Amino acid sequence: MSALMEIWHAIHAVVASADYYTLGAAVIVIVIAGFLMESVSSVVPVTIVSLLAFVLVKAGIAMATGHHDIAVLIDEYWVAFKDLPMLILLAYLLIFGVLISVVRTVRNLIR
Repeated sequence: MSALMEIWHAIHAVVASADYYTLGAAVIVIVIAGFLMESVSSVVPVTIVSLLAFVLVKAGIAMATGHHDIAVLIDEYWVAFKDLPMLILLAYLLIFGVLISVVRTVRNLIR
């Protein structure tokens, strides 16, 4: 049970520590991925691709709002990814996977 609590606290930390740009980018990527997903069986690859798209959107936001050089930004993101704890990566995967599935379910109910 303590492992589940650690995952829950990691999910809460990811959501609570995000700024509005990050949450907005995540919602846009999740909704697009949910609408484009063919079936529930493809939730894992769609989640991974949507996380990569989220990183690209975040990089675009960083370049648009702060005056970052693209080479410096890529290097910063690579170092941050190497230092990222796997629990936080798992939290992102769970958040995106569950919300993409919810969006797909709502889309199918409305359809």
